[in-house]
Order: sequence, then structure tokens, then C-alpha cells
Amino acid sequence: MNRRRFLQFSLASVAIPNTLLAMHTPIKSIREDIYFSLVDYRCASRLFSRLKRVQYIVGHGNFNIISFDEALLISKRYSKVGKFQKDELELFEKLFFLDASKYGFLGKKVVKDLTTVFKRKEMKKVPHTGHFLYQEDALAHYELIRKKIGDSIILTSGVRGVIKQMYLFLGKVFRVNGNLSLASNSLAPAGYSYHGVGDFDVGKVGFGYRNFTHDFEDTDEFKRLMDLGFVKIRYHKNNKLGVRYEPWHIKVVNS
Repeated sequence: MNRRRFLQFSLASVAIPNTLLAMHTPIKSIREDIYFSLVDYRCASRLFSRLKRVQYIVGHGNFNIISFDEALLISKRYSKVGKFQKDELELFEKLFFLDASKYGFLGKKVVKDLTTVFKRKEMKKVPHTGHFLYQEDALAHYELIRKKIGDSIILTSGVRGVIKQMYLFLGKVFRVNGNLSLASNSLAPAGYSYHGVGDFDVGKVGFGYRNFTHDFEDTDEFKRLMDLGFVKIRYHKNNKLGVRYEPWHIKVVNS
């Protein structure tokens, strides 16, 4: 049976009321889960909303690779975004620098600098996707996949910086009622995603959100990827790290 514990960023350590959490019910977990405290949950909600407004200003594509410092500058320049508040920045930094194994994610941290800046000359925006890939290994790998399999396969996620990964991770945390342990089971925390160093995702054109479910395994595109040896699973099924198996994830970085 799970026991509810709270991540001690703040002094508060009280249960989050159901009225505040009209979200999806978390799936059953076998771990002793770690939750946001109520104070931190509310702060994270404001942080998430502000990041969403940054995304609106810069566009979805550019948001994928925007740096921490660029996001701060935009928040100061645009009244529609508003300056990041002190507690929001503190929470962002604490989440980034905290050892994710504290709440159950055992993967490797691959981006260790909060202010990492992507050199845009080293990347290329892939047409009709809104995503970027590194121009060397990742782009060549993707172009070879398209050449071998055809136009029915598409890039669904490329380079993702700290800002974008934090935004995605917080969104996942909210969908599971503030449960960081459960969120990290299906999405890497900021700094731990290999999307920050070269890996990318592909999917079947027109398959929508199902590209990010096990349904992708049933597509002809996935079978072709396997037959041609393009799929090198980063996290296998039932791996000891407790990280979700992702058949759509193309491993580029050998680590």
C-alpha cells in the first residue's frame, strides 16, 4: 500500500484538497510516492502558467530550445508573461538540482547546467514538424529513417531544453495529482531527458497522440523501424530504473 510523503521544499506538508486537484486519478504505483506539498503545488501551478505564456510569446518550435536566461528576459520584457516570482524561480532551481532519485527516478542526469544554451547553428528545424535536431548524428539518422521508410513517418519530438522539459514535467505532475514519483515514471524530469543531448521521437503521420502509447508498436512504421535496426530502446520494458518503455524513442546518444 502506498504511503503519501511530501517533498519538503516549503514548510507546508499537508494533503492537497480534492477541490484543487480536479485531475486524473493516478494509476496504481508500487512505490512509496513523493508528492508536492500544498504550498509548492500552488507555486508550481503559477510557474507552469508563466512558462505556458512564454511559449505563447516565442512559439511552440522556439520554446523547445529556449534557454533559462532567455525565458527570464522574455518574462521581464512582456507584460503578458510577467516576471517570474522569487518563489517560482526557487522552485524551478530546486526541482532542477534535486537528485531525482529522491522521488524515484533512477535515470542518468545528462544536462547538469541550468543555464545551458543551445547553439542554433548546430541545429536544424525540421520542416512541417516544429522541432529541431542536431545537424550531425541526429539529423542524419532521421533523414536515413525517412529515406528507408518513407513519408509516413515523422519527427514528433526533437531537441528539448531545460525550460521545455520542466514545462512538460510539471504538466505531467498536475495530471497525477501532484505525485512526482508517478510523473517521473512516464516523463523524465528536467535535466534527465536525452532529448537535451540528441535523442528524438518519431511517429506515424496522422496517428496523433497514439504515437506516444504502446499502440505505436502495432504500426507498420514501427515494424519497419525494428526490421531495419533503427530502434535501440533507451529504456526497455520493466527496466530496473522504473522508467516507461518508449518504442517511439530513437536512441542517438550512446550512453
